[in-house]
Amino acid sequence: MSRARHGAGGRWVRGVLFALALVLLAFPFYWALVASLTPEATLFRQPSLWPRELILDHYRALFATRNFWLPIRNSLVVAGTTTVFCVAVGALAAYALARLTFRGKTAILSLILAVTMFPQISIVSPLYLVLRALHLIDTYPGLVLPYLTFAMPLTVWLLVGFFRHLPRDLEEAAFVDGASRWETFVRVTLPLAAPGLATTAILTFIYCWNELLFALSFTLGPERQTVPVAIALFRGQYQVPWGEILAASVVATLPVAVMALVFQRRIVQGLTAGAVKG
Repeated sequence: MSRARHGAGGRWVRGVLFALALVLLAFPFYWALVASLTPEATLFRQPSLWPRELILDHYRALFATRNFWLPIRNSLVVAGTTTVFCVAVGALAAYALARLTFRGKTAILSLILAVTMFPQISIVSPLYLVLRALHLIDTYPGLVLPYLTFAMPLTVWLLVGFFRHLPRDLEEAAFVDGASRWETFVRVTLPLAAPGLATTAILTFIYCWNELLFALSFTLGPERQTVPVAIALFRGQYQVPWGEILAASVVATLPVAVMALVFQRRIVQGLTAGAVKG
């Protein structure tokens, strides 16, 4: 009896702690949403969890005056292109590291992991000089190429874990039937790894969508600015339009938050499967 009570009490405590953590994590987004619907004059003078008057002026100004559709389009193009390229090329590299036997494979995996830990700010200046020499500053390729330096290692590392978890029996059966390595990869391995490819694509897209430093360094005007850069430059010379900034933050965060909630199980599986041994 005491054990049952102790178990019920433990579940109750865990439930309370989980609810508290959920409130703490969700409150900043809730506050940003409420503040983005609050008039600018009362935004900081009379703050409340649920204001008496809700308006859509900040959202109207966001798309009518600031043309926020343009940075959204730029982010979709850059993040989408980077994701497609990373998954397509990273799948080939990850399959080779997971299935083929060659000297130096462990060193390559270690190098890939080391690249992801390298600070971005340390390579901004060299990348800027290279992109300027290639006339790629303030262009879509000039953003996609720097994004690949950190998105590609993440993609390869995750996909290596997925490929290593796939059974070899089906590939060996395909070899026995006369299929080549390429045919086996396309017809057998890729369909089996579809969940892993989807998870990796989601994580890569979220990373590229939220990236700020490269997008700020390699764009010159609003024509190629991404969503994080546009929000960072909303501040005027004499005032800060907090209402529009919060509205833009909600617009930028909501799709990513929904994507993370819908695919949270796949994302967790992708992070744990990426922890592979050399």
